[in-house]
Amino acid sequence: MTAAAPTAQLSVGQLAERIGRQTESRLSARVSGDPDLMIRAVAPLDHAGDGELSFLANSRYRSQALASQASALVVAEADAQALFPNGRAAGALIACANPYAWFSLAAQHLNPLPPHQSGTDATAQIAADARVDASARIDALAVVDTRACVGAEAWIGAGCYLGPDAAVGPGSRLYPGVRVMAGCQIGARAIVHAGAVIGADGFGFAPFSGRYIKIPQTGRVVIGDDVEIGANTTIDRGTMGDTVLEEGVKLDNQVQVAHNVRIGAHTVVAGCVGIAGSAVIGRQCQIGGAAMIHGHISLCDGVIVSGGTLISRSISQPGFYSGVFPFMPNRDWERNAALVRHLDELRTRLRRLEAQARTQPGEQDIDTPS
Repeated sequence: MTAAAPTAQLSVGQLAERIGRQTESRLSARVSGDPDLMIRAVAPLDHAGDGELSFLANSRYRSQALASQASALVVAEADAQALFPNGRAAGALIACANPYAWFSLAAQHLNPLPPHQSGTDATAQIAADARVDASARIDALAVVDTRACVGAEAWIGAGCYLGPDAAVGPGSRLYPGVRVMAGCQIGARAIVHAGAVIGADGFGFAPFSGRYIKIPQTGRVVIGDDVEIGANTTIDRGTMGDTVLEEGVKLDNQVQVAHNVRIGAHTVVAGCVGIAGSAVIGRQCQIGGAAMIHGHISLCDGVIVSGGTLISRSISQPGFYSGVFPFMPNRDWERNAALVRHLDELRTRLRRLEAQARTQPGEQDIDTPS
Protein backbone atom coordinates (compact mmCIF):
# COMPACT_ATOMS: atom_id res chain seq x y z
CA MET A 1 0.00 0.00 0.00
CA THR A 2 2.99 2.29 -0.17
CA ALA A 3 3.41 4.66 -3.08
CA ALA A 4 4.78 3.10 -6.23
CA ALA A 5 7.65 4.42 -8.31
CA PRO A 6 6.60 7.06 -10.83
CA THR A 7 4.79 5.41 -13.71
CA ALA A 8 5.39 8.18 -16.26
CA GLN A 9 7.28 11.39 -16.72
CA LEU A 10 5.45 14.68 -17.06
CA SER A 11 6.61 17.89 -18.65
CA VAL A 12 6.81 21.15 -16.73
CA GLY A 13 3.98 22.46 -18.87
CA GLN A 14 1.82 19.42 -18.15
CA LEU A 15 2.40 19.79 -14.41
CA ALA A 16 1.51 23.49 -14.52
CA GLU A 17 -1.65 22.82 -16.51
CA ARG A 18 -2.80 19.96 -14.24
CA ILE A 19 -2.14 21.83 -11.01
CA GLY A 20 -3.82 24.99 -12.27
CA ARG A 21 -6.90 23.00 -13.26
CA GLN A 22 -6.86 20.97 -10.03
CA THR A 23 -6.81 24.12 -7.87
CA GLU A 24 -9.22 26.09 -10.07
CA SER A 25 -6.41 28.50 -11.00
CA ARG A 26 -5.61 29.33 -7.36
CA LEU A 27 -2.15 27.86 -7.91
CA SER A 28 -1.57 29.06 -11.44
CA ALA A 29 2.13 29.31 -12.23
CA ARG A 30 4.31 31.39 -14.53
CA VAL A 31 6.73 29.11 -16.34
CA SER A 32 9.94 30.44 -17.88
CA GLY A 33 12.31 28.23 -19.79
CA ASP A 34 11.35 25.11 -21.68
CA PRO A 35 7.77 23.99 -20.81
CA ASP A 36 8.44 20.67 -22.57
CA LEU A 37 11.26 19.78 -20.18
CA MET A 38 10.46 16.32 -18.80
CA ILE A 39 10.38 15.74 -15.03
CA ARG A 40 10.58 12.24 -13.55
CA ALA A 41 11.05 12.85 -9.83
CA VAL A 42 11.30 15.40 -7.00
CA ALA A 43 14.40 16.08 -4.90
CA PRO A 44 15.80 18.57 -2.34
CA LEU A 45 17.59 21.67 -3.58
CA ASP A 46 21.10 20.46 -2.82
CA HIS A 47 20.64 16.99 -4.35
CA ALA A 48 18.36 17.60 -7.32
CA GLY A 49 19.73 16.95 -10.78
CA ASP A 50 18.70 16.22 -14.33
CA GLY A 51 15.02 15.39 -14.71
CA GLU A 52 14.19 16.40 -11.13
CA LEU A 53 12.00 19.12 -9.63
CA SER A 54 12.84 21.06 -6.46
CA PHE A 55 11.42 24.11 -4.66
CA LEU A 56 12.35 27.15 -2.58
CA ALA A 57 9.81 28.07 0.10
CA ASN A 58 12.11 29.90 2.53
CA SER A 59 14.21 32.83 1.33
CA ARG A 60 16.98 31.86 3.76
CA TYR A 61 17.91 29.12 1.29
CA ARG A 62 18.26 31.37 -1.73
CA SER A 63 21.93 30.46 -2.11
CA GLN A 64 21.00 26.78 -2.44
CA ALA A 65 18.41 27.67 -5.03
CA LEU A 66 20.99 29.59 -7.05
CA ALA A 67 23.37 26.63 -6.93
CA SER A 68 20.75 23.93 -7.48
CA GLN A 69 21.16 21.64 -10.48
CA ALA A 70 17.44 20.79 -10.56
CA SER A 71 15.97 20.70 -14.04
CA ALA A 72 12.99 22.68 -12.77
CA LEU A 73 12.68 24.93 -9.74
CA VAL A 74 9.49 26.19 -8.05
CA VAL A 75 9.81 29.56 -6.28
CA ALA A 76 7.67 32.45 -5.07
CA GLU A 77 7.34 35.43 -7.39
CA ALA A 78 9.49 37.59 -5.08
CA ASP A 79 12.31 35.05 -5.13
CA ALA A 80 12.00 34.64 -8.87
CA GLN A 81 12.48 38.39 -9.38
CA ALA A 82 15.34 38.59 -6.89
CA LEU A 83 17.27 35.51 -7.99
CA PHE A 84 16.37 35.01 -11.62
CA PRO A 85 15.27 38.33 -13.13
CA ASN A 86 16.15 36.99 -16.59
CA GLY A 87 15.15 33.38 -15.93
CA ARG A 88 17.44 30.47 -15.11
CA ALA A 89 20.47 29.95 -17.29
CA ALA A 90 19.62 26.26 -17.54
CA GLY A 91 16.36 24.51 -16.81
CA ALA A 92 12.85 25.76 -16.13
CA LEU A 93 11.64 28.21 -13.51
CA ILE A 94 8.13 27.99 -12.07
CA ALA A 95 6.92 31.05 -10.14
CA CYS A 96 3.70 30.89 -8.14
CA ALA A 97 2.00 32.17 -5.00
CA ASN A 98 2.71 29.09 -2.88
CA PRO A 99 5.72 27.06 -4.05
CA TYR A 100 5.47 24.47 -1.26
CA ALA A 101 1.86 23.63 -2.12
CA TRP A 102 2.63 23.60 -5.85
CA PHE A 103 5.58 21.28 -5.28
CA SER A 104 3.43 18.99 -3.11
CA LEU A 105 0.80 18.62 -5.81
CA ALA A 106 3.51 18.06 -8.44
CA ALA A 107 4.97 15.31 -6.24
CA GLN A 108 1.54 13.65 -6.10
CA HIS A 109 1.28 13.66 -9.88
CA LEU A 110 4.79 12.23 -10.22
CA ASN A 111 4.30 9.64 -7.48
CA PRO A 112 0.75 8.31 -7.84
CA LEU A 113 -0.60 5.75 -5.39
CA PRO A 114 -0.78 2.21 -6.72
CA PRO A 115 -3.87 1.67 -8.86
CA HIS A 116 -6.81 0.27 -6.97
CA GLN A 117 -7.51 -3.43 -7.41
CA SER A 118 -10.71 -4.83 -6.02
CA GLY A 119 -11.02 -8.27 -4.46
CA THR A 120 -10.91 -10.14 -1.19
CA ASP A 121 -7.99 -12.33 -0.14
CA ALA A 122 -8.89 -15.92 0.64
CA THR A 123 -7.56 -15.60 4.20
CA ALA A 124 -9.67 -12.56 5.07
CA GLN A 125 -12.70 -13.11 7.33
CA ILE A 126 -15.85 -11.30 6.26
CA ALA A 127 -18.97 -11.64 8.38
CA ALA A 128 -22.03 -12.86 6.53
CA ASP A 129 -23.96 -9.68 7.29
CA ALA A 130 -21.07 -7.28 6.61
CA ARG A 131 -21.55 -4.95 3.66
CA VAL A 132 -18.46 -4.79 1.46
CA ASP A 133 -18.74 -2.92 -1.82
CA ALA A 134 -17.82 -5.04 -4.83
CA SER A 135 -15.08 -2.55 -5.77
CA ALA A 136 -13.41 -2.65 -2.34
CA ARG A 137 -10.18 -4.50 -1.59
CA ILE A 138 -9.70 -6.66 1.52
CA ASP A 139 -6.16 -7.95 2.03
CA ALA A 140 -4.82 -11.05 3.79
CA LEU A 141 -5.97 -11.87 7.33
CA ALA A 142 -8.17 -8.78 7.60
CA VAL A 143 -11.36 -9.15 9.63
CA VAL A 144 -14.61 -7.38 8.78
CA ASP A 145 -16.96 -8.12 11.65
CA THR A 146 -20.72 -8.32 11.81
CA ARG A 147 -22.69 -5.47 10.16
CA ALA A 148 -19.47 -3.56 9.34
CA CYS A 149 -19.51 -1.56 6.13
CA VAL A 150 -16.72 -1.00 3.58
CA GLY A 151 -17.34 1.61 0.89
CA ALA A 152 -16.56 1.72 -2.81
CA GLU A 153 -12.87 1.38 -3.69
CA ALA A 154 -11.87 1.36 -0.03
CA TRP A 155 -8.71 -0.60 0.74
CA ILE A 156 -8.46 -2.61 3.96
CA GLY A 157 -4.84 -3.67 4.46
CA ALA A 158 -3.42 -6.93 5.73
CA GLY A 159 -4.32 -7.80 9.30
CA CYS A 160 -6.76 -4.91 9.79
CA TYR A 161 -9.80 -5.28 12.02
CA LEU A 162 -13.19 -3.63 11.55
CA GLY A 163 -15.44 -4.23 14.55
CA PRO A 164 -19.19 -4.71 14.63
CA ASP A 165 -21.06 -1.82 12.95
CA ALA A 166 -17.82 -0.06 12.01
CA ALA A 167 -17.78 1.80 8.70
CA VAL A 168 -15.04 2.85 6.28
CA GLY A 169 -16.02 5.33 3.57
CA PRO A 170 -15.40 5.29 -0.16
CA GLY A 171 -11.80 5.55 -1.32
CA SER A 172 -10.30 5.28 2.16
CA ARG A 173 -7.12 3.30 2.76
CA LEU A 174 -6.26 1.46 5.95
CA TYR A 175 -2.66 0.36 6.13
CA PRO A 176 -1.77 -3.01 7.70
CA GLY A 177 -2.70 -3.59 11.31
CA VAL A 178 -5.23 -0.77 11.77
CA ARG A 179 -8.00 -1.42 14.32
CA VAL A 180 -11.37 0.26 13.91
CA MET A 181 -13.43 -0.79 16.89
CA ALA A 182 -17.17 -1.35 17.16
CA GLY A 183 -19.44 1.38 15.82
CA CYS A 184 -16.68 3.77 14.76
CA GLN A 185 -16.96 5.55 11.44
CA ILE A 186 -14.36 6.78 8.96
CA GLY A 187 -15.37 9.08 6.11
CA ALA A 188 -14.34 9.13 2.47
CA ARG A 189 -10.75 9.27 1.18
CA ALA A 190 -9.18 8.83 4.60
CA ILE A 191 -5.67 7.46 5.06
CA VAL A 192 -5.02 5.55 8.29
CA HIS A 193 -1.46 4.37 8.79
CA ALA A 194 -0.24 1.11 10.28
CA GLY A 195 -0.96 0.35 13.89
CA ALA A 196 -3.52 3.08 14.52
CA VAL A 197 -6.31 2.19 16.94
CA ILE A 198 -9.63 3.96 16.53
CA GLY A 199 -12.25 3.45 19.20
CA ALA A 200 -10.43 1.93 22.16
CA ASP A 201 -12.00 2.67 25.53
CA GLY A 202 -11.37 6.12 26.91
CA PHE A 203 -9.66 6.51 30.29
CA GLY A 204 -12.79 6.79 32.41
CA PHE A 205 -12.77 5.75 36.08
CA ALA A 206 -14.75 7.04 39.08
CA PRO A 207 -12.87 7.11 42.42
CA PHE A 208 -14.62 5.32 45.28
CA SER A 209 -13.22 4.24 48.65
CA GLY A 210 -9.63 4.38 47.44
CA ARG A 211 -10.37 2.38 44.31
CA TYR A 212 -11.53 3.20 40.78
CA ILE A 213 -14.75 2.08 39.13
CA LYS A 214 -14.63 1.73 35.34
CA ILE A 215 -17.12 3.87 33.44
CA PRO A 216 -18.42 2.06 30.34
CA GLN A 217 -17.38 3.88 27.19
CA THR A 218 -20.50 3.73 25.05
CA GLY A 219 -19.80 6.45 22.46
CA ARG A 220 -18.09 6.19 19.10
CA VAL A 221 -15.32 7.80 17.08
CA VAL A 222 -16.66 9.68 14.06
CA ILE A 223 -14.09 10.76 11.48
CA GLY A 224 -14.87 13.07 8.56
CA ASP A 225 -13.73 13.02 4.94
CA ASP A 226 -10.11 13.50 3.79
CA VAL A 227 -8.60 12.84 7.22
CA GLU A 228 -5.12 11.33 7.64
CA ILE A 229 -4.12 9.49 10.81
CA GLY A 230 -0.50 8.59 11.54
CA ALA A 231 1.04 5.30 12.56
CA ASN A 232 0.32 4.08 16.10
CA THR A 233 -1.97 7.00 16.80
CA THR A 234 -4.85 6.24 19.18
CA ILE A 235 -8.28 7.86 19.19
CA ASP A 236 -10.54 6.85 22.07
CA ARG A 237 -14.29 6.42 21.77
CA GLY A 238 -16.57 8.77 23.69
CA THR A 239 -17.78 7.96 27.15
CA MET A 240 -21.27 9.17 26.26
CA GLY A 241 -21.55 10.84 22.89
CA ASP A 242 -18.79 10.74 20.32
CA THR A 243 -15.16 11.67 19.77
CA VAL A 244 -15.18 13.67 16.53
CA LEU A 245 -12.55 14.58 13.94
CA GLU A 246 -13.99 16.90 11.32
CA GLU A 247 -13.05 16.91 7.65
CA GLY A 248 -9.46 17.45 6.57
CA VAL A 249 -7.88 16.87 10.00
CA LYS A 250 -4.29 15.56 9.83
CA LEU A 251 -2.79 13.67 12.79
CA ASP A 252 0.87 12.68 12.90
CA ASN A 253 2.29 9.46 14.34
CA GLN A 254 1.79 8.53 18.01
CA VAL A 255 -0.84 11.13 18.81
CA GLN A 256 -3.24 10.39 21.68
CA VAL A 257 -6.80 11.72 21.36
CA ALA A 258 -8.87 10.99 24.46
CA HIS A 259 -12.60 10.41 24.83
CA ASN A 260 -15.10 13.05 23.71
CA VAL A 261 -12.46 15.28 22.14
CA ARG A 262 -13.58 17.31 19.15
CA ILE A 263 -11.06 18.51 16.54
CA GLY A 264 -12.22 21.09 14.01
CA ALA A 265 -11.83 20.89 10.26
CA HIS A 266 -8.36 21.20 8.69
CA THR A 267 -6.51 21.24 11.99
CA VAL A 268 -3.07 19.59 11.99
CA VAL A 269 -1.50 17.84 14.99
CA ALA A 270 2.18 16.86 15.07
CA GLY A 271 3.70 13.74 16.62
CA CYS A 272 3.41 12.73 20.28
CA VAL A 273 0.74 15.30 21.14
CA GLY A 274 -1.61 14.31 23.94
CA ILE A 275 -5.17 15.69 24.01
CA ALA A 276 -7.08 14.96 27.20
CA GLY A 277 -10.75 14.13 27.44
CA SER A 278 -13.48 16.51 26.31
CA ALA A 279 -11.07 19.11 24.94
CA VAL A 280 -12.43 21.02 21.95
CA ILE A 281 -9.95 22.22 19.34
CA GLY A 282 -11.15 24.64 16.69
CA ARG A 283 -10.75 24.73 12.94
CA GLN A 284 -7.48 25.52 11.16
CA CYS A 285 -5.38 25.05 14.31
CA GLN A 286 -1.76 23.85 14.34
CA ILE A 287 -0.53 21.85 17.34
CA GLY A 288 3.24 21.35 17.56
CA GLY A 289 4.95 18.08 18.48
CA ALA A 290 4.73 16.84 22.09
CA ALA A 291 2.32 19.60 23.09
CA MET A 292 -0.16 18.68 25.82
CA ILE A 293 -3.78 19.84 25.86
CA HIS A 294 -5.67 19.62 29.16
CA GLY A 295 -9.15 18.14 29.28
CA HIS A 296 -12.41 20.09 29.33
CA ILE A 297 -10.92 23.20 27.72
CA SER A 298 -11.42 24.74 24.30
CA LEU A 299 -9.16 26.32 21.69
CA CYS A 300 -10.77 28.71 19.26
CA ASP A 301 -10.21 28.57 15.51
CA GLY A 302 -6.78 29.55 14.21
CA VAL A 303 -4.69 28.76 17.30
CA ILE A 304 -1.04 27.76 16.80
CA VAL A 305 0.66 25.91 19.68
CA SER A 306 4.43 25.47 19.56
CA GLY A 307 6.08 22.13 20.29
CA GLY A 308 6.25 21.02 23.91
CA THR A 309 3.76 23.61 25.14
CA LEU A 310 1.31 22.77 27.92
CA ILE A 311 -2.14 24.28 27.34
CA SER A 312 -3.89 24.24 30.70
CA ARG A 313 -6.76 26.65 30.14
CA SER A 314 -9.01 27.68 27.29
CA ILE A 315 -7.84 30.00 24.51
CA SER A 316 -10.41 32.40 23.07
CA GLN A 317 -8.15 34.47 20.78
CA PRO A 318 -6.36 33.08 17.73
CA GLY A 319 -2.58 33.44 17.83
CA PHE A 320 0.73 31.71 18.45
CA TYR A 321 1.14 30.28 21.98
CA SER A 322 4.21 28.82 23.71
CA GLY A 323 5.53 27.81 27.10
CA VAL A 324 4.76 25.80 30.20
CA PHE A 325 5.08 28.33 33.03
CA PRO A 326 2.22 28.88 32.12
CA PHE A 327 1.53 29.28 28.42
CA MET A 328 0.91 32.81 27.13
CA PRO A 329 1.02 34.70 23.85
CA ASN A 330 4.26 33.75 22.13
CA ARG A 331 5.73 37.27 22.18
CA ASP A 332 5.21 37.55 25.95
CA TRP A 333 6.66 34.07 26.47
CA GLU A 334 9.82 34.90 24.53
CA ARG A 335 10.29 38.12 26.53
CA ASN A 336 9.85 36.30 29.86
CA ALA A 337 12.06 33.42 28.75
CA ALA A 338 14.81 35.93 28.00
CA LEU A 339 14.52 37.23 31.57
CA VAL A 340 14.66 33.70 32.97
CA ARG A 341 17.91 33.04 31.13
CA HIS A 342 19.46 36.03 32.93
CA LEU A 343 18.10 35.31 36.43
CA ASP A 344 21.51 34.23 37.78
CA GLU A 345 23.14 37.37 36.47
CA LEU A 346 20.31 39.53 37.89
CA ARG A 347 20.63 37.82 41.29
CA THR A 348 24.38 38.52 41.35
CA ARG A 349 23.79 42.19 40.53
CA LEU A 350 21.07 42.48 43.17
CA ARG A 351 23.36 41.03 45.88
CA ARG A 352 26.10 43.43 44.85
CA LEU A 353 23.71 46.37 45.21
CA GLU A 354 22.54 45.11 48.60
CA ALA A 355 26.15 44.83 49.80
CA GLN A 356 26.87 48.38 48.62
CA ALA A 357 23.78 49.67 50.41
CA ARG A 358 24.88 48.08 53.69
CA THR A 359 28.30 49.78 53.60
CA GLN A 360 27.02 53.31 52.97
CA PRO A 361 26.82 55.47 56.15
CA GLY A 362 23.33 56.20 57.34
CA GLU A 363 21.81 53.69 54.96
CA GLN A 364 19.57 51.04 56.42
CA ASP A 365 20.04 47.42 55.48
CA ILE A 366 17.37 46.73 52.90
CA ASP A 367 16.78 43.28 54.41
CA THR A 368 15.91 44.82 57.83
CA PRO A 369 12.28 45.76 58.35
CA SER A 370 11.75 49.44 59.24
